[in-house]
Amino acid sequence: MLTVLRITATVLGAVIAAAPAAGEVTRSTDNGFVTRHEVVVEADPKAVWLALITPSAWWRSEHTWSGDAANLSLTPQAGGCFCETIPEVDEPGRITLQGSVEHMRVIQAYPERALRMVGSLGPLQSEPVTGVLTIAISTVEKGTRIVWEYNVGGPMRYEIPVISKAVDGVMAAQLAALAKPLKVVEMPAPAPASAPAEGAKPGGGGAAPAGPAPVPAPAKDATPAPAAKPVAPAPAARSAVPASVANAPAAGPAAKPADKPADKPEAKPSKREEAFGDLDGPRR
Repeated sequence: MLTVLRITATVLGAVIAAAPAAGEVTRSTDNGFVTRHEVVVEADPKAVWLALITPSAWWRSEHTWSGDAANLSLTPQAGGCFCETIPEVDEPGRITLQGSVEHMRVIQAYPERALRMVGSLGPLQSEPVTGVLTIAISTVEKGTRIVWEYNVGGPMRYEIPVISKAVDGVMAAQLAALAKPLKVVEMPAPAPASAPAEGAKPGGGGAAPAGPAPVPAPAKDATPAPAAKPVAPAPAARSAVPASVANAPAAGPAAKPADKPADKPEAKPSKREEAFGDLDGPRR
């Protein structure tokens, strides 16, 4: 067990060291996180799909168990495996048998549109967590957009702020490696927000509101008004309700109106073109 933990710690250290500084963790909780990246390339959706399902050509070798991405394969069918072969070793004084690793399992393969897989990548494999990787492909004005989102949840021994940034860096590096031969389209950077005017409050507020108006002091030599005389209470009116009714026990509480039936949830999109609408725009 100690050996396994040491290996896992070594792998995590390598992941953190290799992770780029920039990343985007869009959601982080006590037991999970979501990392999301996107890029636009010149290649058409078919070329993107063919590249995507051939990880041996672009997956980073430093993020494999064998140390060589050529040992990776992916079957783009439901139930298909994103797997890695651990080659046998036959050399003087050392002979081993061939092994394998399942990185993820395909749960949806929609050619030229989306690939969705379930699995715990890298050091997360030693933890009882579930990760869902969704890679969506769509046509945009300047080419083909690729959205890469990895949603991880479950109990883990790693500190979420640390492991989420490490995994996010690896996801960014993998998407960059996939997109590079497909020719990345340079997108204009968003314009910086203008600074608020000096003295203005956030939200467009102006000067601070004035305090409450002062109460005027009473005038000198003012004679106080005489106090009003107390008015005697009027005699109680004689009840016109018969004694038999007045002495009857009180009725029980009024019946509550029937609860309004809950609104039914909106139906999911029925068109195939809308099946991946959840990835059409940035998520926060």
